[in-house]
Amino acid sequence: MFKKIFSKSIDIPTLRLSGVIGQAGLMRSGLSLSTLDKQIIKLFDDKKAPAVALIINSPGGSPTQSALIAKRIIDLGKIKKKKIIAFVEDVAASGGYWLACAGDEIYLDQNSIVGSIGVISPGFGFVDLLKKIGIERRVYTSGKSKSFLDPFKEEKEEDIVRLKKIQEQIHENFIKYVQSRRGNKLNKEKSDEIFSGLFWVGQKGVELGLADEIGHINEIIEKKFGKKAKIKMIEQKKSFLQRKLSSQLLHTDDLIQSLEEKALWSRYGL
Repeated sequence: MFKKIFSKSIDIPTLRLSGVIGQAGLMRSGLSLSTLDKQIIKLFDDKKAPAVALIINSPGGSPTQSALIAKRIIDLGKIKKKKIIAFVEDVAASGGYWLACAGDEIYLDQNSIVGSIGVISPGFGFVDLLKKIGIERRVYTSGKSKSFLDPFKEEKEEDIVRLKKIQEQIHENFIKYVQSRRGNKLNKEKSDEIFSGLFWVGQKGVELGLADEIGHINEIIEKKFGKKAKIKMIEQKKSFLQRKLSSQLLHTDDLIQSLEEKALWSRYGL
């Protein structure tokens, strides 16, 4: 009886990483190390917690911010000697999968989308638009490549070649990172397919080694740490201005960013 009265629950600190990675707009924050660092530190504060959990729902975004966030989580996990368990909701693709790989183990829903290990650089060209509306754009630079991939100028073959080289460097970094985190769990016979930029749903992701099992956070936490284990959410607080003004103000850059975010999510049917 006394044992039952004084027995305590086991808290598993849990951080939700949801949204596009990188700067999202003037009044809307995307996922970045600067906006998440306090929550990441707090995630590892509980000395008694046997592990920490991540809930991932992201279509990707900035490769640099993906790497910075993931490294911060991995480094603190090593320092604090905590196991990191990642759970994917709708999608962990591209940079979102980079975040998921911060976990020592990755769990999916049967409908979760994972993968898209590649690099994409979307953009627009406005050359014909300027001609139609009779506007002449004047740009003066010092340095012959300063107007690299200017959307208001005709594309140059050398610019495209240079962009491809940059993408290849980032892609190679992505591949090495995934290999270092997933190791022998990856299906080596399917390496070309895994790192092609394709993405998969649920069980197929497990078969390729991109995730460990199909499982949801509450059932997995209970299975690993017992019935007294429960998740404890680490909340991401918004500033006063963000809470009061984000729903009232609309800026041009926010509108453009919103469309780009929608395009990212829509790639995965979301």
